[in-house]
Amino acid sequence: MTQPLRDIVVIDLSQIYNGPYATYLMALGGATVIKVEPPGGEPLRRRGAVGGAALPFAMLNGSKDSLVLDLKTEAGRDAMKALAATADVIVENFAPGVMDRLGIGWDVLSAANPRLIYASSSGFGRDGPYAAYPAMDLTIQAMGGVMHTTGFPDRPPVKAGPAMADFFAGIHLYGAITTALFDRERTGTARRVEVSMQDAVYASLSSSLGMHWATQGASPSRTGNRHGGLAESPYNVYPAADGWVAIICVGEIHWKSLCRVMGRPDLADDPRFSSLKSRVAHMDLIDETLSEWTRRHPKAELFDAMMAGKVPCAPVRTLDEVMHDPNMHARGALQWQDHPELGRIVIQQTPFRFDGMPLIDVEPSHPLGADTARVLGERLGLDAEQIARLIPAPA
Repeated sequence: MTQPLRDIVVIDLSQIYNGPYATYLMALGGATVIKVEPPGGEPLRRRGAVGGAALPFAMLNGSKDSLVLDLKTEAGRDAMKALAATADVIVENFAPGVMDRLGIGWDVLSAANPRLIYASSSGFGRDGPYAAYPAMDLTIQAMGGVMHTTGFPDRPPVKAGPAMADFFAGIHLYGAITTALFDRERTGTARRVEVSMQDAVYASLSSSLGMHWATQGASPSRTGNRHGGLAESPYNVYPAADGWVAIICVGEIHWKSLCRVMGRPDLADDPRFSSLKSRVAHMDLIDETLSEWTRRHPKAELFDAMMAGKVPCAPVRTLDEVMHDPNMHARGALQWQDHPELGRIVIQQTPFRFDGMPLIDVEPSHPLGADTARVLGERLGLDAEQIARLIPAPA
């Protein structure tokens, strides 16, 4: 089976999380991805010298070629222009204007290669009043409302644990690129596409925005582990004898099933809990009643009982438990990899599944610049002397 992105060539100038995740998904879709880094490597690779930051680089840059170019030199920029002329897509997530100042922005590269899709991602977009603001996942969570809606109402706002702004943007960037490729096949026109991190997170605020609109801002913006719109009950994280368990009932069937599992059929007949509206009105009592029951049982026992009763529930699991998740490993979503620099690690596969098409084996991330000579020779036809002049001397 041919992979859906077979023969697509991607020049990847992106760094840290959002761009590299988009191009990683493309690599596992069959694209040839050439990761171009400055001398010394991109920031995430350099962070690897400090503890566990080496793992994220390996997780996001497998199955990519590694090429080093110094874009601050004329020779490096010329090589980039030549590479872009042979590619289908170029991806960058520098601050807006950086590529133009280097002389290798959209206008220059698209003139040299009219079939080139130029994809960029930034914190706030390239054309709004926030364009020049520096952006990281933390600052986007703050500006984008994520922190305001995360945490408990009587405590300060907190960030979401995962780097959600980066990865939401990365997923949207992948979607924009593949949509542009589809459009190019239909129309012959290659477009510039961009994704703003701020734009990418807004839709995730839906529940909180709904409550804010309905109450004219009177309801708390932070609801802890309760539903963001305070529109479901039970919906919370409850104490178990050995940890925590998340329980949600989204309909009468779930609620009645939960009452049976608890051995409390009387609750199903209690007028205070007879409808979703009345359960939401008595949310504190619901949570207190469930907590009294759950704290007497281990989380595995609670989970098994509720799965048997078809009640949506899950134990709150540790990172180690998630890394060894039997379902994800059985499906190939997580895989063990013997990495030449890091040893035996767990890496994620693409979440995309195409019927009848096997997953691509993920190559370990390459050492910095490992493919520079080969890529420049094969793609640009440079000889050994020309390549030697382009490869930066070790720092």
